Amino acid sequence: MKLIAISALTGLVLATSQFAQAADEKALAQSKNCLACHSVDNKVVGPAYKDVAAKYAGQKDASSQLAHKIMAGGGGVWGPIPMPANPQVNAAEAKRLADWILGLKP
Repeated sequence: MKLIAISALTGLVLATSQFAQAADEKALAQSKNCLACHSVDNKVVGPAYKDVAAKYAGQKDASSQLAHKIMAGGGGVWGPIPMPANPQVNAAEAKRLADWILGLKP
């Protein structure tokens, strides 16, 4: 019985930690103005982050490719409106954002 309770408690702590980390990453996206053009669930100017996660699912080096696009910008993948470069986002922040986006479930 104690093992089940400890296992359940461990699961709750991990879930709470993952939720807090996701909130931190969303706050980072907000602070870097990413959410001016994107949202988690719906297309705004750019694609929904869940759509980005689905497009990159299973691709090798998806995190580094997306982190590079976050910093350098890009165009032609999601339509005619290009994503501008984001010089306010450093490499570590871009990697955190990319990992968070890719972890979203469509």
